[in-house]
Amino acid sequence: MHPFLGFGLGLRTDHYDHILEHQPDIDWFEIISENYMVDGGKPLYYLDRIRERYPIVMHGVSMSIGSIDPINHTYLKDLKKLIDRVEPKWISDHLCWTGVSAHNTHDLLPLPYNQETLNHVIDRIKQVQDILGRQILIENPSSYVEFQHSEMSEWEFVREMALGADCLLLLDINNIFVTSHNHDFDAEDYLNAMPVDRVQQIHLAGPSENGPILIDTHDNPVHEEAWALYEKMIRRVGKVSTMIEWDDNIPEFPRLVEELDKAKRIVNNVVT
Repeated sequence: MHPFLGFGLGLRTDHYDHILEHQPDIDWFEIISENYMVDGGKPLYYLDRIRERYPIVMHGVSMSIGSIDPINHTYLKDLKKLIDRVEPKWISDHLCWTGVSAHNTHDLLPLPYNQETLNHVIDRIKQVQDILGRQILIENPSSYVEFQHSEMSEWEFVREMALGADCLLLLDINNIFVTSHNHDFDAEDYLNAMPVDRVQQIHLAGPSENGPILIDTHDNPVHEEAWALYEKMIRRVGKVSTMIEWDDNIPEFPRLVEELDKAKRIVNNVVT
């Protein structure tokens, strides 16, 4: 069994002072790694103080695990420096690529799901894990286009990636909801394909609507259909460290706690 940290929130600058002043009853916080890969300043000052009180996990957006560019050893060196400072419970990044020829698009771009891409991603994850000296978690994407070159479903790809690379999974329930809506597949097929022993963390967030398309904007409460999927996943895997992501139109801290409490209630009702 993987460690169960309980229920966490994304650490955002809006809430630094509230957290230090009130020391809310939150089990852990997740940081965006790149926001703290600096030599000093306000973010590191607050992070150092908050990590004295709470466990921290690190979530990256720039590893570009699916890229055909060479692995960015400078990035990994800086990441490892932050890991040494923060001593996170684990680190994660996304199943995507973020640019080409060392140019970062600052988007989490999708991949074609075929054997060639799978072999490439597995090899890259293995290299990163060797360099960092630890397993990493990879998060399933949200997507708005599909590739003609895909030969398998996303859930088949994610499953084989986790097993082939011997990595762990950060299962984003909102991403599954968004992608199943956009591409018209049954989200339960996705959940049922996930290898239970690889799921170490779950993300929950709220999307926004853009015509017939759902966009993974993290600026709304968790959708009721996503809550239903979360409950079904918990019935499969049991207790999994779960957090709420809310990155735009960020509410006051107590509102986030209300949303997180919904996850607690679901887990307490399902897992005895």
